Amino acid sequence: MKNPCYFCGTEITRISANHIIFMDNTPAAVDGKLTGKKIGLIAYPILISLLMEHLIGLTDTAFLGRVGEVELGASAIAGVYYLALFMLSFGFSIGTQILIARRNGEKRYPEIGRLFQQGIFFMLLMAGIMFFFSQTWSSSILRPLISSDQVFKATDSYINWRVYGFFFSFTALMFRALYVGITKTKILTLNSLVMVLTNVVLNYLLIFGKLGMPRLGIAGAAIGSSVAELVSVVFFLIYTLRKIDWRKYGLFRNMGFDLRVLWHMLGVSIWTMLQAFISIVTWFLFFIAIEHLGERPLAITNIVRSLSSFIFMIITAFAATGSSLVSNLMGEGRTEEVLPVCRKIIRMCYTLVLPLLAVMAIFPGLFLRIYTDSAPLIAASIPALWVMLSVYLINVPGIVWFNAVSGTGNTRSALGMEILCIVAYMLYVFYVVIYLKADVAVCWTTEHVYGIVMLWLSWHYMQRGKWKHKKI
Repeated sequence: MKNPCYFCGTEITRISANHIIFMDNTPAAVDGKLTGKKIGLIAYPILISLLMEHLIGLTDTAFLGRVGEVELGASAIAGVYYLALFMLSFGFSIGTQILIARRNGEKRYPEIGRLFQQGIFFMLLMAGIMFFFSQTWSSSILRPLISSDQVFKATDSYINWRVYGFFFSFTALMFRALYVGITKTKILTLNSLVMVLTNVVLNYLLIFGKLGMPRLGIAGAAIGSSVAELVSVVFFLIYTLRKIDWRKYGLFRNMGFDLRVLWHMLGVSIWTMLQAFISIVTWFLFFIAIEHLGERPLAITNIVRSLSSFIFMIITAFAATGSSLVSNLMGEGRTEEVLPVCRKIIRMCYTLVLPLLAVMAIFPGLFLRIYTDSAPLIAASIPALWVMLSVYLINVPGIVWFNAVSGTGNTRSALGMEILCIVAYMLYVFYVVIYLKADVAVCWTTEHVYGIVMLWLSWHYMQRGKWKHKKI
């Protein structure tokens, strides 16, 4: 929950000072007043793709919730562990996406292929390093951190199979960066659909041992997710060869390692890599702290996290839209419109989020039954769910304003704010979870601390107005 979910890769690409590209690839001038309808045309396609990606995590949690509380809790720790390493590569892909978009706007198409090739080489290298690191040391790292032997064994089993997905998910990130950069984003929704369906089918077969398949439990969930990522890469490759003029972009020509190009890519990507990694590591530490309270609190936290992510996707879609519009308005010199547009986006986001929060608060059991049939677990999860829902009253404006800071081009300030938020967050986690060993619902108030600090810092930065003169 620390920063926007980037997994679908569906961010708006800035092409020039005067134009943005909608998700249906239709160029639309920013000229004229940015009405709610115009903002919605940008935000809603992003939201659809994000929700499709979220279904993968939701199905894993829902299936494992019917295996047992140990597996449900272990998948939370293992999933965030995997995500922490994944986010390093994702940060690199965001930097590559920016460069591809710039070359596409400049019509320097052959250079796109060089960026794509070097990105693939680097991603495969990173995947190999992280695979070796995880297979060699993950058990040694996690053993002292996890108090329950059962949770540790289940977590270790999941990670041992899940890390094979590094090679596929990292490669898929480069295809996503390519398609967002050249503004042909419809493929992302199709790819997400194929990956989600593959994951659901394989999870059902491998977790529960259906249709003659072995009953693998939590290991089956990891294998299913890794194979789904392989299918995603194959789908991307076939689509690229059949539907895209890959010769125009030089995607598969003169393939060779070019350190100069790679170094330039790293120069752009380093800040996003650091921000993404640090953010997820703190989330991982939160789960580790909760695990020391017991298997039931960990299972509750995993369920609440999954429901929280669904709401977070909605806010992320609007926040990403706001970041893009801020960048475009600044490019046109229309800085006086930035703050009003951000406020309008916040109001639109509240319009969608508030009714959802109300329904989930009034009928919590309806949503919790998605993940488990256990009546005691459902009853124990309701207070934590209510606490989680309340944090989004803060996070709607907080996340939108924080993304507006990034939209101004001052990514170093955004990273600095992230670090301050994390320091406050971790101090509160230590006090409430480790020192007080509070109830899991109270532990979830850590998100309020993070959200309040983020909202104050980002709102204060935007109100000061020094960003109006930022050049990138």
